[in-house]
Amino acid sequence: MNILVTGASGFVGQAVVGELLARGHTVFPVSRQGMDIAGARGIAADVTDLGNVQRAFGEVSEHGAIQAVVHLVGIITEKGTQTFGRVHVDATRNVFASTPRSARYLHMSALGADPGSPSGYSRSKGQAEALVRQSGLDWSIFRPSLIFGLGDDFFGRTLKQLVSLPPMVPQIGDGKFPFRPVSIADVAAAFVGALTLKQAVGQTYTLTGPQEYTFRQLLELELKAVSKNKPIVPVPLFLMNLAVPLMGLLPSPPITRDQYLMLKAGNTGDPEPARTALSLPMQRLEDHLTEIVRASR
Repeated sequence: MNILVTGASGFVGQAVVGELLARGHTVFPVSRQGMDIAGARGIAADVTDLGNVQRAFGEVSEHGAIQAVVHLVGIITEKGTQTFGRVHVDATRNVFASTPRSARYLHMSALGADPGSPSGYSRSKGQAEALVRQSGLDWSIFRPSLIFGLGDDFFGRTLKQLVSLPPMVPQIGDGKFPFRPVSIADVAAAFVGALTLKQAVGQTYTLTGPQEYTFRQLLELELKAVSKNKPIVPVPLFLMNLAVPLMGLLPSPPITRDQYLMLKAGNTGDPEPARTALSLPMQRLEDHLTEIVRASR
């Protein structure tokens, strides 16, 4: 299949492009920088600009009909004009409006996506999902939990810094918020597997791993992976409620309001429907965490 992939230069994008190529597909990676990915020639486009998107689609169409579009663009924090509304909602509208009606459309969302969420991230993801469902395309939506793998941002950077830098490890509240991290291999396999699966059309899949952890347990696993022995100190929620808005005034806050809201909400779900339908490998966090933190800078 001729497949256009947006957000191709990102952590998930590179994995999905690599898996698509390994399965014999012809891939056209689209990113702001126009990076070549795994030997596939990159195309530069800002998906928040409709004209840019239409030009990129036109360039791909010169090589044959676009048979599928995988839309992976997303941000975790807002910066300048790169807001959740522009990147998650406007860009989604631009991409599916440019997608041929006969093409398959696969959409990256997030666990917790909800148009009514107090989190701007989760709210914009929910709004984008609503647009996709009304698009008239043969769509599938994927809602991953925390994604782990070499080069990931959460386990390889955020959590690593949290347990490595301070003399004591701060734990938000009682640390019982549940999480079910999913491997990048499972996420890539889910997207590629759904491409040709008729039963996947019109489905929304929760992508989670085989084991659930509390936030406390994730901190303990991360400490073990970085070979450190430090006390974990609970920080009462009322203090976090006061501190997080103040942190937001910093140029690079250690945690944003949105990230705080999402951590408190937890991030878990049943892995079985996606595992069964898409034959996912279900890799375990413990089998890869040490390699992830050692490889990260």
